[in-house]
Amino acid sequence: MHYALSRFGSRSSRILFFVTALLMRDALAPAQPAALTFDQALQLAAERSQQLVANDAAARAARAMSMAAAEGADPMLTVGINNMPINGPDAFSLTDDFMTMRSIGLARELTRGDRRDARSAQYVREAEVAEAGRVVAIADLQRGAAAAWLERYYQERIREVLIQQRTDASLQIEAADLAFRSRAGPQVDILAARSSVAEIDDRVAENARDIEVATLRLERWIGDDAQRSLGAAPATNSISLQATDLEGELAHHPEIALMIKQEELARAGADVARTNKRSNWTVEVEYSQRAPDFSNMVSVNFSKPLQWREKSRQDQELAALLSVAEQAHAERQEETRAHVADARALIATWRANRERLDRYAELILPLAAERTRAAATAYRAGNGSLGAVLDARVGEMDARLDHLNLEMETAVLWAELNFLIPNGAHHE
Repeated sequence: MHYALSRFGSRSSRILFFVTALLMRDALAPAQPAALTFDQALQLAAERSQQLVANDAAARAARAMSMAAAEGADPMLTVGINNMPINGPDAFSLTDDFMTMRSIGLARELTRGDRRDARSAQYVREAEVAEAGRVVAIADLQRGAAAAWLERYYQERIREVLIQQRTDASLQIEAADLAFRSRAGPQVDILAARSSVAEIDDRVAENARDIEVATLRLERWIGDDAQRSLGAAPATNSISLQATDLEGELAHHPEIALMIKQEELARAGADVARTNKRSNWTVEVEYSQRAPDFSNMVSVNFSKPLQWREKSRQDQELAALLSVAEQAHAERQEETRAHVADARALIATWRANRERLDRYAELILPLAAERTRAAATAYRAGNGSLGAVLDARVGEMDARLDHLNLEMETAVLWAELNFLIPNGAHHE
């Protein structure tokens, strides 16, 4: 009795020690990073983008230049010697000749207010172009990161299907081998089952490459976080764009908004050219000191450029910039039409794919699974061949893979449509 209790206690101690060791191992093991969600990937892409930093810097620079352009011209200091003799008995003397003067003066261009305002407004338009370019960059990175995340997600779902199919096919090898050894099946069934496994292995290898490529594409947007496991896929069964009012919806399209700002910038440049048709006056005050025996002098001068060929210069400059604005307007209209046409095509394709996905879910996949079950049942009953079972399994696998590939294509289309306008910018 004592011996039995001792054995029981010893075994209990070992179990307790084993459980404690397992708990300590789990506690000391490094924590695995949380799964990378779709929204987190988009946020990381925005935080990592240097293009956004560049756009912000360009906008700040242009607004700083706008403030500087609103100021008048800086005064100019002039210092000189006037009328110094260079020959004769007074050569190079600053005091012997009554006409020699040492002068100091200030000159300043009197920039008109309308010209300062026009130049300041031009830089404001440049800042707005940079800010619109930032929205374009956000849309690009959201679409790129979304497509890469979704591609990686569905490639991993494809891997799960392949692994499951390989497991089933491996079991089929064992069944064929057992049937052959018991003389209930031909050897060709073993070869067929092994061939099926080899083909699946090749697909697994191809899928591993596709996952790696998708991960590298995601890494381009979010860096090392692309190595993390992925969370659940977002809902892709609805889009924000409405085909009935695409022109109105795409008025907020970042590239169209950028082109509007570029057109405004061109018109601001034309406004500056228009103010250049009226030249500015420059005023100069100069104090001149002569020899002690002679009076000092003060001079006041006004100067102004003579635009004596205005039609050949200033008018042509204005006409050129107005043509640039007209070009920007025409290109924006053409680009809007192209975006509307592309969006309609994407929406039509996305909707057609959604219908196909419904058909897969309601008809194709259930039929493929039923065919596999029927072939397996007939084979177990001795009324069918292993080849029929393998063909049915391959057909079911192909159907499931086609369904996942179609789902991936549809999800990428959804990302393309959903992020034509960046998140949060649909109603700005």
